[in-house]
Amino acid sequence: MNWSRAKTILICSFLMLNMILGFQLWSTNRSNQTEIALDTSSTVEELNNALRNKNIRLMDELPTDQLKLKVITVKYDDSIKPGEQKTLKTPINMSLLLGKGASKEIQAQSEIPHFGLYQLDSMRKNGVYVFTQLYGKLPLFDVWVELNEQNGEITSYRQAYVEVESGVEQTEQKLIPAQLAVRSLVDNYLNDGAIITEVRLGYHGQPYNSETQPMFPHWRITIDNGDIYYLQAFNGAVESPQKGSELAPFGTQVDGAKTTENPENSGDKSKDKK
Repeated sequence: MNWSRAKTILICSFLMLNMILGFQLWSTNRSNQTEIALDTSSTVEELNNALRNKNIRLMDELPTDQLKLKVITVKYDDSIKPGEQKTLKTPINMSLLLGKGASKEIQAQSEIPHFGLYQLDSMRKNGVYVFTQLYGKLPLFDVWVELNEQNGEITSYRQAYVEVESGVEQTEQKLIPAQLAVRSLVDNYLNDGAIITEVRLGYHGQPYNSETQPMFPHWRITIDNGDIYYLQAFNGAVESPQKGSELAPFGTQVDGAKTTENPENSGDKSKDKK
């Protein structure tokens, strides 16, 4: 037997097999991407129809990516009391924090612990500026610093802070698309003529009497009348709306917000709750 020739034939066969498998993998991925694009297009069109039917305006641009996230577990920092207001020894010029070109260095150099890990939130509470703690690039909606301003300077603050536990392994799961989340709210909760001002993805949790607790991915949907809805991004469960001006920092709530049944899994239509 000509071993050299047999070896050449085997190598060529393996190369041909790899090419075939690679082509099949490419074809499958392309097919899946096409199906995702078609599904997204259909979902967007259905949302637009729902908005038109109830004369509801959507003022925010929704992401179209297919996202995956996991549940995280957070632990309170006992050295920081969420309900305690503290006065700054050196007030901070508000324009340095809120103006164009505001720098993270200003936050990091301030007296506020871990302030560089927070980001300005669009939510306001009776003129108080809110900075939300970040996990990666996503906000922890319930964990924030409240800044009190007087005569153009930040003079005092209240803060909640948590640490995300790294030893707890969770599997990433697919999220309900933003379009589907908004449509669920439009169909089952919002009154005609409502205005949706913001749709944002982040983490949200219910307060428990425990040092640690889980936080789940949620879509936070804000309405122009001040109502804030949290829609659980795994199963679509919607909490009763909260008023932004009435929210309390994480760890100071007595009772958690009540979660309502996902209307898409219920046989009865929910009443409007505006």
